[in-house]
Amino acid sequence: MKPLLWIKAAKRSLMDMPAEVITDFGYGLYQAQIGLHPDIGKPLKGFRSANVLELVLDCDNDTFRVVYTVRFSDAIVVIHAFKKKSKKGIKTPKEEIDLIHERLKRAEDLYNEWKNAGGQSND
Repeated sequence: MKPLLWIKAAKRSLMDMPAEVITDFGYGLYQAQIGLHPDIGKPLKGFRSANVLELVLDCDNDTFRVVYTVRFSDAIVVIHAFKKKSKKGIKTPKEEIDLIHERLKRAEDLYNEWKNAGGQSND
């Protein structure tokens, strides 16, 4: 099973979500960790490859998302978690996409630090 590495802001945002959303996202991330495609997962549009994925859940008329990458061979990095604010369509807002791009760069640094530390968890 691959470990989860977290951009700290993503974990904080996830923990602010409703309990049932946290549980369902937790199961989706577990599925990714064991090499399965999560039931609630799909590739995030706007990225050239399928190594950036999102989990999507609707709860109480809100839509919640968790974005992670499987770019790295030994770990999964969770890079963003948010409640979609726009009520127009399903498209991810540009500011969220920009933040994901920024955090993907940070994810690479986080992964390299983790590898250099012997693969110890950052939780």
